[in-house]
Amino acid sequence: MLRKMGEAVARVARKVNETVESGSDTLDLAECKLVSFPIGIYKVLRNVTDQIHLITLANNELKSLTSKFMTTFCQLRELHLEGNFLHRLPNEVSTLQHLKAIDLSRNQFHDFPEQLTTLPALENINLEENEIVDVPVEKLAAMPALHRINLRFNPLNAEVRVIAPPLIKFDMLMSPEGARAPPP
Repeated sequence: MLRKMGEAVARVARKVNETVESGSDTLDLAECKLVSFPIGIYKVLRNVTDQIHLITLANNELKSLTSKFMTTFCQLRELHLEGNFLHRLPNEVSTLQHLKAIDLSRNQFHDFPEQLTTLPALENINLEENEIVDVPVEKLAAMPALHRINLRFNPLNAEVRVIAPPLIKFDMLMSPEGARAPPP
């Protein structure tokens, strides 16, 4: 077990170093078995955080993200958090004023993360395969850049299904009522 942990830590360190050394705008820490965002990474990336525009933390074991994560990487354009155990976002997600796409699919959201409705550049929201019942349709309809929201395989209430279509000017993807996600 210690050997596997050591390999995972080495993999994260290698990926972070690649980002710093190459001057890349991408930090890819997908499938690294992370349960939280490593605090040491903030220090290693401190000189390049403004140039990081895409972070992938997909398919880890994250239960939450800190406000420090959101405020440190405030220049993000894309954030991939699919396949974790997230159930909410910190309020500081509202600092991501340049964010265009966020993938929160296959997490554990029961409530729609309403902070996302304050992001002026947000074009795509993916919340597929969560447990969301209600959606702030009016707030979503007021978002200036929103093109698509994916809510497939969420137990959306009937009211959302009826109210949303006439109010929205973007694509709202929904599964048929009662549809279940395919097994992994």
